[in-house]
Amino acid sequence: MQVELLRASQSRPPEERPRPDRSQDRSRSECPVLLSQRLVLRTPHEEDIDALAHLANNANIATMVSRMPHPYTAKDAADFVRRTNAGEIGKCVYAITRGNDGAFLGCCALEPQKDGHTLEIGYWLGEPYWNRGYGTEAAHALIDMAFRTRSEIDQIDARCRVANIPSKRVIQKCGFQFQGTGMIDCLAEGAMVPVEWFRLDRKTWISLRSWGELR
Repeated sequence: MQVELLRASQSRPPEERPRPDRSQDRSRSECPVLLSQRLVLRTPHEEDIDALAHLANNANIATMVSRMPHPYTAKDAADFVRRTNAGEIGKCVYAITRGNDGAFLGCCALEPQKDGHTLEIGYWLGEPYWNRGYGTEAAHALIDMAFRTRSEIDQIDARCRVANIPSKRVIQKCGFQFQGTGMIDCLAEGAMVPVEWFRLDRKTWISLRSWGELR
């Protein structure tokens, strides 16, 4: 339909012709599809809504991240997918899917920070997919993409709840170094919760690019 619209508009003066929407083009260039050994990281689709709602509706997940409501409904999932594809969330959001069958496993993201030189990584996996190395594999793919394609990025930050030992293990396997502690608001808990803060700078990433040494 867009192609037909643009063709029909060619007879109009240039100032009256509709301008093509480049937002999705920018999104694709900034958040390209990523392939790893077992995973495909891509933009969330409408077809993910049912699996997203099912996996995310889990207090064991919601209480370990900051902005996930609980209960998590199909409406929440649909709104998340819509806002992600509309560019309203303001960060690079990926669906984590399995390469061999396309199964939806969870989500991960890179969020720009105000200084313009820092990203914050976040991720979650559905409970059936815990303890299989998927989190580390997805994080490696995101980190490599960020440092290889974004020359302005000097460091990537990660935060996790003090009690979230598996997430801390992923962070440490990726080479992040402990920076300190703090508090964040947890939507599912309805309260502030303690977190630990980690950072991976570009120099460290360059020295650890052979990710096999970290696994």
